[in-house]
Amino acid sequence: MAKWGEGDPRWIVEERADATNVNNWHWTERDATNWSSDKLKFLLVGLSVENEQGTCEVTEVSKVEGEASINNRKGKLIFFYEWTLKATWTGTSKSGIKYTGTLEVPNLSDENDMEDLDVSVSLNKDEPETPLLNLMKTKGADKVRIALDSYVGYLKTEFTQGMILPTANGMATIQSTSQSKAKLDKTQISAPGSSTAPVNTGVKIPTCKLSLRETFLTSPADLYRVFLNQEMVQAFTRASASVDADKGGRFRLLDGNVLGVFTELIPDEKIVMKWRYNNWPSEHYARITMVFLDRSSETELRLELAGVPESEEERTREGWKRYYFEAIKQTFGFGSRLY
Repeated sequence: MAKWGEGDPRWIVEERADATNVNNWHWTERDATNWSSDKLKFLLVGLSVENEQGTCEVTEVSKVEGEASINNRKGKLIFFYEWTLKATWTGTSKSGIKYTGTLEVPNLSDENDMEDLDVSVSLNKDEPETPLLNLMKTKGADKVRIALDSYVGYLKTEFTQGMILPTANGMATIQSTSQSKAKLDKTQISAPGSSTAPVNTGVKIPTCKLSLRETFLTSPADLYRVFLNQEMVQAFTRASASVDADKGGRFRLLDGNVLGVFTELIPDEKIVMKWRYNNWPSEHYARITMVFLDRSSETELRLELAGVPESEEERTREGWKRYYFEAIKQTFGFGSRLY
């Protein structure tokens, strides 16, 4: 069989076709299946939750079936992913008794919102009943959803490097969709060299501001300390954390799902920080200002968030209410009123 050579007209035609695909303007596709399989296992194995009954940990991911791909069409990135997952979890009671069970996710796909994601948790048939099952069904399932949400974020940022290129009008957009359900991701990618984009990613995204208020049955000093003391942070997040409680100090919460830097600290009065979910575009932070107001027997916390990606507005708002406000009240007994 003859091979194509540089003199073969078919070679010349193909070369010209490739040359005209400037900035991936024509349809290009990248298979993300193998990368996704490894990333999903990495995010799930070692995930753990704990309460007064004991601890639970995902010890093995035994099934990762599905596929993922990214298509670039005229500057739009279109994401397709569909996965069925199965994992083993191990529970250890405070008395040292071990239990094993399974965790299944049948519908991780671009057609389903993360809030609708099914996370089925069960004990193995030969295991006796244990309250650790409920721990894994509630807090464990929540952390699984957070981890899988991180996978989607990594797919849209980390894996797309090299696919995000300027288009004819200087902009490229990310579109998260399937053939039956189109969802436009509001993230926009600006041309290299844009002064408004983060230096190392070229990402420019629409942002919004949020304002939250919450009242805690404690003093400003005690509430202020909750956010800066590493042991207290680990207590209310029920996850590993590192907190360097100085100006310029970094923090890492919820097993690395939340990152940031303290930029201003006024003891018992004010905390200002750069804050981000780890699946936001690289180096994009929201600016968060926390003001602690003494209301006699209570403390009013006023929270201002600026620079939150518009597509993350609801997730960020509910995340602060659930994983900060509600968790702090439940952990330290600072009241139960939520506003």
